[in-house]
Amino acid sequence: MAKSYLADKNNPSDEGSCYCMQILENFVNVVDSLSDKIGHLVGWMTTLMVLVVFYDTVMRYAFNVGNVALQELEWHLFSIVFLLGAAYTLKDNGHVRVDILYVSLSKKAKAWIDFLGVFVLLIPFCVMVILSTRGFIMNSWAVREVSPDPGGLPAYYIIKSMIPLGFSLLIVQGLSEAAKNFMVIMGYNRQGDGS
Repeated sequence: MAKSYLADKNNPSDEGSCYCMQILENFVNVVDSLSDKIGHLVGWMTTLMVLVVFYDTVMRYAFNVGNVALQELEWHLFSIVFLLGAAYTLKDNGHVRVDILYVSLSKKAKAWIDFLGVFVLLIPFCVMVILSTRGFIMNSWAVREVSPDPGGLPAYYIIKSMIPLGFSLLIVQGLSEAAKNFMVIMGYNRQGDGS
């Protein structure tokens, strides 16, 4: 009964339910748009990272010239790409999953698994990472941590701040995915959703 109750957008008696679903849909659209923008930024950062690695490799092996700051920049860029790109990857369902049983399930059963997974696994894990790195990051900011290596990069505290930012974005995108799955469970067809 609930499926038809929420699925009929044109029935005037369902206006309240549709309004709630439209709010969810608007939330999903805003969050997905943010993730897309960050994903495109991460794509450009990946290109920059490849160029930095290429330049560093040529300089080290062809000209025997090393640069500590460039080597640190490589892993800083990789960290940013990984941390900020996780939400975009979740949005596009690009994370690795074991699909032994999942592929044979109905769309609604998959939605239930994904919906529960957000609240039972994803969000608790992200919160745990954010909380467990808080002291580590605050200490870095307190001492204005810099590279311990001569010629290294300054401001390690900024790169360490990407940890809670990345996991916070992952939580928000997880909520968007949960909302999408809730709409599937309730039988609500999103606008522009071809599935």
